[in-house]
Amino acid sequence: MQFNNDERDEIENVSFKRPHFVLIGAGVSRAAFPNGDKNGNKLPLMDDFVEVLNIGSLLEGNNINYKGANFEVIYSEIHKSHNTELLFQIEEIVYRYFSKLELPEKPTIYDHLVLCLRPKDVIATFNWDPFLYDACLRNHNKMSMPKIFFLHGNVRIGYCIDDWMKGLNGTICKRCGKPLRKSKLLYPIENKNYNDNEFIKAEWDAIKRYLSDAYVFTIFGYGAPQSDVEAIKLLKQGWGNKYQRNLEQVEVIDIKVEDELRNLWDPFIHTHHYDIYTDFYDSIIANHPRRSCEAVWEAKMELGYLDNYKIPKELNFDEFQKWLQPRIDYEKPK
Repeated sequence: MQFNNDERDEIENVSFKRPHFVLIGAGVSRAAFPNGDKNGNKLPLMDDFVEVLNIGSLLEGNNINYKGANFEVIYSEIHKSHNTELLFQIEEIVYRYFSKLELPEKPTIYDHLVLCLRPKDVIATFNWDPFLYDACLRNHNKMSMPKIFFLHGNVRIGYCIDDWMKGLNGTICKRCGKPLRKSKLLYPIENKNYNDNEFIKAEWDAIKRYLSDAYVFTIFGYGAPQSDVEAIKLLKQGWGNKYQRNLEQVEVIDIKVEDELRNLWDPFIHTHHYDIYTDFYDSIIANHPRRSCEAVWEAKMELGYLDNYKIPKELNFDEFQKWLQPRIDYEKPK
């Protein structure tokens, strides 16, 4: 079905079965909450992590030189020293800090992201913060949403390895009734072996399958730091040879300059098949909610002209659901 530059045509077209795959990093949370979460708690990045979590005195007390260093480098050095007590203390501090973070009452980028994708689509996050999970939790009864995976663990997520189940940390497995184990958060940068943890390995195995089938690959607020060599390797395994992805589209949402982003993500981009945006609300997802893959196909493959139907981000939850409802209605089996 081709679009005829009409919103009704876009709403009625639910033909695409392949997923839109969205990869998100810490830049998403910092962009969503530049002044902090609901209660003003700041969202740390690795360069200001020690300051935000106030662990400088703890590191100094253990003779750790941390000033001017990236937190992952610091953690790696501690790991090599085999100071297990300090490693445990840091992990507990990280869990406590990130667990207390809360979404504001009004809709956020995270809410718009999960509501503008369909169940065939996938979001994979590197973030420890609870915002993606909490956005899914408070919206799941409104409409169907995408699949979610946690590539570095998450403070909200626990798992049962016996039944291969994941759920809210602190609850029990729905199958065997045993308490869910909390997911591991911290890894030394020189040995980020995701196969060492059964939950993380399962998440990566799943997303590699979905990424191999994806039609659109969006990278949102993830800078592919040098410490994530293993992660980039696994993403390449999922996406495959870029020269064989001659129909697919890569979308990058980031505030860095275009040339830098084009070079950074070159291993995933086939020739000119990419778009770069500095603002989520200019992206394919926000301009063609729940129809992103259909819109990309029409624009790139059929060379059709498309109007954008940008989501009205100022609406409250009830108003936004009402605005999306015509699209949702056409997703239901006839």
